[in-house]
Amino acid sequence: MPKNPLKKEYWSEVIDGFHTADRKDDGRDQTFELTSADSPQFNADISNSTGDMNKFPMDIKQSHREVTEGGSFVEDINNTNLNKDLSVRHLLTLAVGGAIGTGLFVNSGASLTTGGPASLVIGWVIVSTCLFTVINSLGELAAAFPVVGGFNVYITRFIDPSFAFAVNLNYLTQWLVLLPLELVAASITIRYWNDKINSDAWVAIFYTAIAIANMLDVKSFGETEFILSMVKILAIIGFSILGVVLTCGGGPHGGYIGGKYWHHPGAFVGHTSASKFKGLCSVFVTAAFSYSGIEMTAVSAAESRNPKETIPKAAKRTFWLITVSYVCILTLVGCLVPYNDPRLLNGSSSVDAAASPLVIAIENGGIKGLPSLMNAVILIAIVSVANSAVYACSRCMVSMAHIGNLPKFLSKVDKRGRPLNAILLTLFFGLLSFIAASDKQAEVFTWLSALSGLSTIFCWMAINLSLVRFRDAMKLKNRSLEELPFISQTSVWGAWYGVIMLFLVLVASFWTSLFPVGSSGASAKSFFEGYLSLPILIACYIGHKLWKRNWRILTPLEEMDIDSGRRVLDPETREEERRIEQEYLANASFFTRFLHVWC
Repeated sequence: MPKNPLKKEYWSEVIDGFHTADRKDDGRDQTFELTSADSPQFNADISNSTGDMNKFPMDIKQSHREVTEGGSFVEDINNTNLNKDLSVRHLLTLAVGGAIGTGLFVNSGASLTTGGPASLVIGWVIVSTCLFTVINSLGELAAAFPVVGGFNVYITRFIDPSFAFAVNLNYLTQWLVLLPLELVAASITIRYWNDKINSDAWVAIFYTAIAIANMLDVKSFGETEFILSMVKILAIIGFSILGVVLTCGGGPHGGYIGGKYWHHPGAFVGHTSASKFKGLCSVFVTAAFSYSGIEMTAVSAAESRNPKETIPKAAKRTFWLITVSYVCILTLVGCLVPYNDPRLLNGSSSVDAAASPLVIAIENGGIKGLPSLMNAVILIAIVSVANSAVYACSRCMVSMAHIGNLPKFLSKVDKRGRPLNAILLTLFFGLLSFIAASDKQAEVFTWLSALSGLSTIFCWMAINLSLVRFRDAMKLKNRSLEELPFISQTSVWGAWYGVIMLFLVLVASFWTSLFPVGSSGASAKSFFEGYLSLPILIACYIGHKLWKRNWRILTPLEEMDIDSGRRVLDPETREEERRIEQEYLANASFFTRFLHVWC
């Protein structure tokens, strides 16, 4: 008989632990997993067990429970070998590594062509407001439940296992496809300097480097991604300064530019209000895709130090860093590059850096040498995203394997904290990148990307719905929010706002996929390129329902497990921490208090 995913016992193999088999607790996180808050034995179990916490069995193949004298048990929190070595700095740069890549540096050019500079800014700002609610929902859940795979578990537990299977498989496919896609993009970027060497040779070099990076322990991997992400951040700062200078007429060609291109050829593409609105709608999905990866803070929750503090901080700081970067860069691009510049359409594919609006902006400014430097930055950004894709995909595989949605062998973690089987499977799929030299590679990746093109939007909607359902269950069971290490700043109403806005983005995407910008009628090819992931999501959902014979739409609130895997602080300790925090903030400056709340 398969385990019932709606029961607490089902989650005994996905509870947080994540020390290596030979590593002792260093005392950085003195929280414990809550087995049942309703159990009178709970407090006694915790007090009896804390002194011997390091004596619990560490091997994931062994029992995950320690029986107490009273006959009840405390779940052994050390039930996997994943390391807990990631700090706020690592979590932030991992998310930056996954989110800042071709979406900003290359694909924004296509959005500028179809929507215009105003659509570019409006589209990214609207999507970022949705993302703020997602980040807060994710921060609350991940701080309370720092489990393997993060939101993969939350959706399964708080919404419905079949819905979770469909969303998680779609999300997994996105990262699986992204690895070969980014490797091909890297080989295409190299053509800026040398187009005579076979593209597969460059793919082999980048593939090997990424494979080696992901074979390191998680802390070394985090440091590698930190260096790559810092290059991107410094490049964004540098381009922002340069963009302001060029806009004000400080370039070699001179002449004040300002909002010139917002007036001619215009802020929006099109001659009628309907065509301009359609151009704006076409930007939304590109914006959502470009932000994908920011949810990596939850995927990494199981490998972070002291999740109750690191996850909320990393989530909020990641949001502000990425959002400010995108909005600033895209505003400057709209000032420096007209939407009808033919070079925006010169790329051989959607990942060709030759069509990068940032490179075109520098070329328009007449600065020699910098376009080559910007292409080098784009190359590093692409490799960084490919590196993050292996990490995200392998961790999602581990989570889905623990839940029972993928073969069990994918959940295996070695003594160095590496999910080797999941990493190797991801790298195996990455071999598709060796079609880079084929003249059909663009067509192949167009359809591979279509398999999961909307997965980010589905994932974000599911995260917000998970928070809503979790709060409903807490209310039904008369549980206080004071039990939670972090409370979402946008609360339930913000989560609903995010769900509704993301649904409207899906509606806009449906319209622009079926009736593409500039076309006179419907296009089946365009529709399936943009919307193929929805029928696949529905097929996965129905298939899982038939397989599990679970006909309920939602998990009943009274049956929802809101305890397993949750980190709970000692109430007195928590109260003392809050008192000290309030005293500190009372004497702090306004700027310090502002940063504390929002960052």
